[in-house]
Amino acid sequence: MQITRSDIDTMKGPADWFTGDVYIDAAAAPAGTSTYAAALVHFAPGARTAWHTHPHGQTIFVTEGVGRCQREGGEIETIRPGDRVFFEPGENHWHGASPTRFMAHLAIQQTDESGSPVTWGRHVTDGEYAA
Repeated sequence: MQITRSDIDTMKGPADWFTGDVYIDAAAAPAGTSTYAAALVHFAPGARTAWHTHPHGQTIFVTEGVGRCQREGGEIETIRPGDRVFFEPGENHWHGASPTRFMAHLAIQQTDESGSPVTWGRHVTDGEYAA
């Protein structure tokens, strides 16, 4: 058993990756032969990711609040605590809070050979978000 005491401060989500106020706490980082990483992500109402893909897919597990997610070409889906969403490898998507509620989720993804877990795209427009 290994206990890692938290010594990493909460990180403000970079404006290149997010619209609105988003805060990230690292939960797990790749170590040894593992390529998995996880983060607890908190979104203020209306906050969301930019469009993005993951080389090996991504699972998000909603822990609180009400959120939204969408894959490119698909409908916007409402997500709530206990919901688990898997985005396929290379599937362009976004996720975030609803317009009137906070949302938090645990994001779990695997890094590629270069150590990258994500490829970021353009921001989700207000029109796309409100659709």
